[in-house]
Amino acid sequence: MTRPAEKISQIRLNDSLQRLRAATPGAFFRPRQVEEAGLSLGVLRTLVRQGRIEKVGRGLYRFADAELTESYSLAMVCARVPKSVVCLVSALSVHGIGTQLPHGVWLAIPHKAEPPRISGVRLELVRFSGAAWSYGIEDTSFEGVRARITGPARTVVDCFRYQRLLGPEAPMEALGDALRRRKVTVAQLSRVLERLPSRRLAAALDVRSI
Repeated sequence: MTRPAEKISQIRLNDSLQRLRAATPGAFFRPRQVEEAGLSLGVLRTLVRQGRIEKVGRGLYRFADAELTESYSLAMVCARVPKSVVCLVSALSVHGIGTQLPHGVWLAIPHKAEPPRISGVRLELVRFSGAAWSYGIEDTSFEGVRARITGPARTVVDCFRYQRLLGPEAPMEALGDALRRRKVTVAQLSRVLERLPSRRLAAALDVRSI
């Protein structure tokens, strides 16, 4: 039988959880957001003990009942691998380019970085270095988790640069859809090509200009 004091305590915790949800933009949050919601870190620890909040990394928590969406998977991966860039098919999906569906999370990591392993998430890893690590990269966030992603033009260029991983159809579809829907321009693609050359894309653009 639940004691009155315990019942009141649970009511307060339920209220605290609702306040935290209202103050958090997504499934993930950090301790500062707990304090901004007017709650103590002691309440956070109690919710973790009860299994209503999960600690997924250093200084990073998530609601245990959060829905498993594509953005959730991206957020989980970017939280666990902060030094990374969302790219290729995952970036196409985020930017709304083409019809390719990522069967996992496509992620770029530094050339010499140790490949991460994350339980429950399929990772498709590529390596970026030099200009590829910094050029055409945008800051974004998924479920409140800060992340980096290749911009639309850079993503299309990368599809041609990594055609061996995607096959010949995906890059051409991405190019046609991105130009048709004005997600990118030929000028933007050309600027990326100056830094990150792709003979296949250059040839495709030449054909389109005829």
